[in-house]
Amino acid sequence: MTISAEPISPVTTTPPAEVQVAARQSRWTVRIPLRGRLRTAALTTMPLVALVLLWYLLTVNHVVFWLRFDKIPTPSDVFRSLRTQLGTSDYYTNILSSTRRILIGFGLATVTGVVAGMAIGRSAVVSGLVRPVLEVFRPIPAIALVPLAILLFPTGEQGIVFITCFAAFFPVVVSTIHAMHALPKVWEEAAHTLGARRWQILLHIALPGALPGIFSGLSVAMGVAWICVISAEMISGQFGIGYFTWQSYGLLDYPSVMVGMLTIGVLGWATSWLVEMAGRRINRWLPRAAR
Repeated sequence: MTISAEPISPVTTTPPAEVQVAARQSRWTVRIPLRGRLRTAALTTMPLVALVLLWYLLTVNHVVFWLRFDKIPTPSDVFRSLRTQLGTSDYYTNILSSTRRILIGFGLATVTGVVAGMAIGRSAVVSGLVRPVLEVFRPIPAIALVPLAILLFPTGEQGIVFITCFAAFFPVVVSTIHAMHALPKVWEEAAHTLGARRWQILLHIALPGALPGIFSGLSVAMGVAWICVISAEMISGQFGIGYFTWQSYGLLDYPSVMVGMLTIGVLGWATSWLVEMAGRRINRWLPRAAR
């Protein structure tokens, strides 16, 4: 009895077509974010490089065409002044002083503005009592309160923080009020139907639903706070990057004036970016279009 054995086909190691397609897609999902980050970095860097190049050409050639660039320091002069300032402790002390004032004033404005805005937006009685007072004080420029702050507060530090808080308060409270009014009524009605209490609706529905609008106001408030803290430091401060800029102007040290201005811009950019990142982090539960 003979047994005939059929030849055994070798085991193929080629993956199916579906696996190959999935592998190519996974490689693309790794490459695309990297390419997107590089493109974002290029889009961010190119305008700044173009601005510095324009600044260099106008100042080196002493262009005078209505605007006079013959007296503006060149980028190289500003870079040398920045390198000198980076080697001194006063430069870092001024940055820390301005940043501390911003954090305290902006933090106080955030807490008081959100609480007041929620109260006004949720209660007709509070709105009737408080809203007229807000509308009277809101048009007053915060920098106009410098003489009053000097009289009210025992130290200039407290006066500058008060001015910063006053400036940042109104964008926060107004954005919070509008965010409260924009909440869909069906959310609250559904919560009432399910037996939620008033404080539960406030904390778990009204506040989370208003956060996108609140963070829009916080972004505006951060920029306004920097404008006012620098102005207050120029008038009544003893430390701070605004005081440094104004003192450099008084000494006719124009490259240091430009260093102060650029430092203010970088600090304002960094703090606004932190507020934006915090808003994205907190509002990550929203759909992308709503964020």
